[in-house]
Amino acid sequence: MPSATPSPADGRRPATGTEPGAAALLGWLTDPDAPRLCLVTGAPGRGKTALLGWLAAHGTRARRGRARTERALVPLAGQSALGAAWTLANRLGVVARTPADLVHALATSEARRPGRPVLLLTDLHAAAEPAALADLLTALAEVGRIRLVVELRPGTPAPEAARTTVVDLDEDGGDEGGADGWNGLPPGPARPLPDLSDPVAVCAADPLLVTTGYATAAGDDHGGLRDAWLRAGQALCAADGPAGRALTLLTALGDGADPRLRPALADQAGPAPWRLRWARHRGDVAPPWPGPVAVLGATAEGPSAGLLLAGDRTGAVRLLREADATGEGRLAHRVPGRVTALAPTADGTVLLLDEHGRLHAVRGTAPRPPYLERLTDAVSTTLSRHPGTALAAIAGSVVVGDRLGSVHAFGVTGLHQAALHSGRVTAVTAVGAEAPFVCSGGADGTVRLWTPGRPPVPEPLAERRAPVVALHAAPAPGGPLVAAAWADGRVELIPAEGGRRRSFRPGPAVRAVAVTATGALLVGTDESLVCLEPQGN
Repeated sequence: MPSATPSPADGRRPATGTEPGAAALLGWLTDPDAPRLCLVTGAPGRGKTALLGWLAAHGTRARRGRARTERALVPLAGQSALGAAWTLANRLGVVARTPADLVHALATSEARRPGRPVLLLTDLHAAAEPAALADLLTALAEVGRIRLVVELRPGTPAPEAARTTVVDLDEDGGDEGGADGWNGLPPGPARPLPDLSDPVAVCAADPLLVTTGYATAAGDDHGGLRDAWLRAGQALCAADGPAGRALTLLTALGDGADPRLRPALADQAGPAPWRLRWARHRGDVAPPWPGPVAVLGATAEGPSAGLLLAGDRTGAVRLLREADATGEGRLAHRVPGRVTALAPTADGTVLLLDEHGRLHAVRGTAPRPPYLERLTDAVSTTLSRHPGTALAAIAGSVVVGDRLGSVHAFGVTGLHQAALHSGRVTAVTAVGAEAPFVCSGGADGTVRLWTPGRPPVPEPLAERRAPVVALHAAPAPGGPLVAAAWADGRVELIPAEGGRRRSFRPGPAVRAVAVTATGALLVGTDESLVCLEPQGN
């Protein structure tokens, strides 16, 4: 392995006695052909943790014209494999229900990260589940998009990979006066668990400590808190403060939970920017769960006013009452395979985009004007030759996104097009207000506004380092609102004309979002459908 001499980073140098280890780590970090896994080992007091902390801060400035490779320092002391998976998923911009989900998500996601992120993982020997964590890190080492530095003591179960670099501070003659841990102190005593049946105590405690308690003490559901925590745990680990955690936990409670939990959590969630209207989850029977949600549609006018259209991965589209998600039947359509987007129109017709990018129309009971029939047929013919990736509709227009980043507005007065994204357009929506506009999202993580026939708004409405997965916009009492969801699990409700933005994470991966006529937010996943109302100014 090439070596390098450590240099100061923001005035800091590696601890005395760890300079050879620091040189070895910098050599590993700068060698593109080095193994993806590096183990830093040595007896207690050799300065292993401090060395990883130095590496996290070293060289914070990128070279000219090149983005700095992200380095994330993640303490493993006291963590379960599940808690560590959620922590890493939040750091890397993916959603994972389990450790296995994390590996799959990192191998397949389109998250926008410069280079190969470096995870600096301290104190594996002090983890609650060191063996299970070693298995997780072994699997992560095989994912080519990340590199791992793992600190552990001799005798600890170690991650294994086909190729591994080992930095042994015992062999480097590390200083016995050094430290594992910050400020020269060894890890402190294990912190006591809160009462895992008390919602107030659970929301006030360290979420990773709570996760360890629920993950390692199976058998007691704690009145439904454990199931809710495991459903929404990644979001709970990222939530800000007790109020945010209480709101997220409240949205994840199943119908069989102890009835005393809801008022306790609702009271604690009072300062949060949302109020829960209702939530339905897999396994609920009273009221019943309406099924998984892959796409959502809503309209405030016409024959389907007050109804939601919720499509699943099999292609079925269910009709649900917006007020409480009660089922009102199914959409009668013959689209083979999966429906990837749907767009209800004011006359009751529902436009569907199938998994091959082709357009289908399910006509309502009201007769359609001939010009709309001709428009739909023309768009359908176009998409049979040039498949679409996203779909929306407003009066007199059908809007389609494509895999090259362009958005096309087919109208009765002609075609307007704009190149809005770098890479595939993943979602579009449109609002036919006094000033109609199109909103699009892409694999590049941006959400953009455009009025057909005019130049696009140059600055994105929103942007994250993860692909946009769903969009919906609608007029609301205070002005048009845009709901956007990204592949990292975050949802934002954004006033299109400016104002306070609100965010929410349900925990599971978000598949679809919708805005109601009253300004409420609907969030659909594979196992839940949640309705939230904004509160506060």
